[in-house]
Amino acid sequence: MSYTTVAHCGTDHQEWLKAIDFYDNELDILEERLAEVAKKNTGEEVMKGVEHFQNQFIIQRNTIDELRHYIHEHEGKVLRDVQIHAGHIETQQVVGHNALKEEFSGFEKVINELRDEFKRYLSKWM
Repeated sequence: MSYTTVAHCGTDHQEWLKAIDFYDNELDILEERLAEVAKKNTGEEVMKGVEHFQNQFIIQRNTIDELRHYIHEHEGKVLRDVQIHAGHIETQQVVGHNALKEEFSGFEKVINELRDEFKRYLSKWM
């Protein structure tokens, strides 16, 4: 097996977890705004949007839970490798780290697009 320094992972785990907490809190705020829209407007078109965003928020919360789990899991693997291999990790951990980085970036893209879509919806109905 080949090994590399743990520096390849940097501080990504902690940054990702902080960002996930931010997005989780942001979803709380968006859900509150959605509840306001639903309360003030009862038309069919409005309610279709409400249902759409409720579903999207649920999906994103599930993604947040999964990402949080994967990040903690990967962080644990990296820490075990560091302890076992005197500050080094298997290169396979770097491959896993890069895959997790891509998954997190994809999540951020989706949640930012959802936020923008929701802002357009709010501007129409608030």
